[in-house]
Amino acid sequence: MNLLLLSNSTNFGESYMNHALPVLGSFLKNCSNIVFVPYAGVTVSWDDYEKKVQQVLSALSLEVRSVHHLQDPAKAIENADAILVGGGNTFRLLQLLQQNKLITAIRERVESGVRYVGWSAGSNVAGKTICTTNDMPIVQPESFNALGLVPFQINPHFTEARLPNHGGETRTDRLKEYLELNREGRVVCLPEGTWLIQEQDVKTTGGGDVWLMEFGKEMEKTGEVINRIWN
Repeated sequence: MNLLLLSNSTNFGESYMNHALPVLGSFLKNCSNIVFVPYAGVTVSWDDYEKKVQQVLSALSLEVRSVHHLQDPAKAIENADAILVGGGNTFRLLQLLQQNKLITAIRERVESGVRYVGWSAGSNVAGKTICTTNDMPIVQPESFNALGLVPFQINPHFTEARLPNHGGETRTDRLKEYLELNREGRVVCLPEGTWLIQEQDVKTTGGGDVWLMEFGKEMEKTGEVINRIWN
């Protein structure tokens, strides 16, 4: 499979997707039929979301078409040579992927070699489930089972920051709760500006340190165990 899973779309103080332009350009360089799935967008119109993504891809001499314009989104997925799934709310994204019968369509196309790019929620749904998203469950999908393009969980926007005078749980605390009840699970934590990339059998990380969490173990940098996490 060919996957580019980005933690986020915008680094602090930078323009939209600026940090990812080089890797996007390389990953999509031979793609001519790129489709975009905007379903995670809740407070932005899907037309505006498409325009925002198109503006980025135009700088790479690429064009994109959003599935929300089409009567048969699954057919668009079947004909694509690259699938982009944007960020927003993961629960809403998964709900609409399920309702529009795109779970199987996307999985089958990606398994056949079609390139998949996700960021934030779009990376969340590439994992086995969305149980390690940071998002609020503003809607209820049919299940939490996601695309399963990788054999682990993903936590985009990972941070260990704690607000001053705030006694609540850290992100690590929350992910340890998941692992306590899913002890065979693995969580790949993507800090801002980082990504995972798989091209055929080659798996790498980029943008900075990416972390692996497993039950009862210290966190590891995935660059040191990158092939093991895919097994």
